[in-house]
Amino acid sequence: MSTSSSATETVSPAASQSERTLPFVSIITPCYNEQKTIGLLLEGVYHQSYPRSAMEVVIADGESTDNTLDVIREFQSSRPDLEIRIVSNPQRITPAALNRAIAAARGDILIRLDAHSIPAHDYVARCVAALEQGLGDNVGGVWEIRPGGTGWIARAIAAAASHPLAVGDALYRRAPASARVVDTVPFGAFRRELFDRIGFFNEQLPINQDYEFNARIRKHGGVIWLDPAIRSVYIARPTLRALARQYWRYGFWKLRMLAQYPATLRWRQALPPLFVAGLMGLAGCAPFATVARRALAAAIVLYGGALGAAGAHAAVKRREPHLAAGLPLAIAAMHLSWGSGFLWSACSLLSKRLASVRAGQTR
Repeated sequence: MSTSSSATETVSPAASQSERTLPFVSIITPCYNEQKTIGLLLEGVYHQSYPRSAMEVVIADGESTDNTLDVIREFQSSRPDLEIRIVSNPQRITPAALNRAIAAARGDILIRLDAHSIPAHDYVARCVAALEQGLGDNVGGVWEIRPGGTGWIARAIAAAASHPLAVGDALYRRAPASARVVDTVPFGAFRRELFDRIGFFNEQLPINQDYEFNARIRKHGGVIWLDPAIRSVYIARPTLRALARQYWRYGFWKLRMLAQYPATLRWRQALPPLFVAGLMGLAGCAPFATVARRALAAAIVLYGGALGAAGAHAAVKRREPHLAAGLPLAIAAMHLSWGSGFLWSACSLLSKRLASVRAGQTR
């Protein structure tokens, strides 16, 4: 569909919004038990440079059990000039929430913002401008990653979430110097007709549904456009346990997505499962073979050394001594959890397929 003649063009929000009626924008937000952050998101939307009269917020709530709904309703009553609607998402998975919000939304343009994010004041205006200028079918920006807690490990997790050793070439986490075509962007902004053309979010993928959606856009000849001037704050996980759980799920569902779109595999996604599989193989052989013990020891020393060097460099560069220990712990949790989840998903999927074959043979 839409392409750009320049890979370095930066959007001017005013360029496509003057002297005409602004398109109506629906902010769509999946939400479940986000009482600590949903108010920050709503404040960010409320203070957008884009007119409130041309916006609405549609929150698909997964029947939250904390005070999320109370926070939303209090915000509604105190700021009635911003339309906020709540729709139910009994399935409690992100793609279902997005699809229900899309179905309820009135906007010509739909902008996804998750409940743990805070958009910059011109976020909506820049997304609309990029879509109006035909730069992409899905438009997004970059994250400023902030800690999800107050302790040293929470700060280390936030640092790891944008470190190249942890996230490779994921540009939306590392803020490139210029706007460009990419394979994915966080959240995303779309014209409504895009969903009529390629379908809604895949509800068989509780995680990675955004990457799968972007793969479909590219498959249909569309463009994913990242502009570093489009910025939002992403609030990282507060503990190593929460981080490990998050990345295990990322790895598990990435394999399921790749089963449908194997050509979308990137090197940064292949390395963690290969590394974990290598460690497991060497550990299994170590009791029986000296060469395996030596190879396992060498792998651990080299990996630990790389993490230690990254931690020391970050601690000196940022003048935050805690990163010397915290950054290696966070990156290791990301790699090992992602790789383990990916491998477990592969094993379980293979097991199901073998069971299906055996069942077919016995009929």
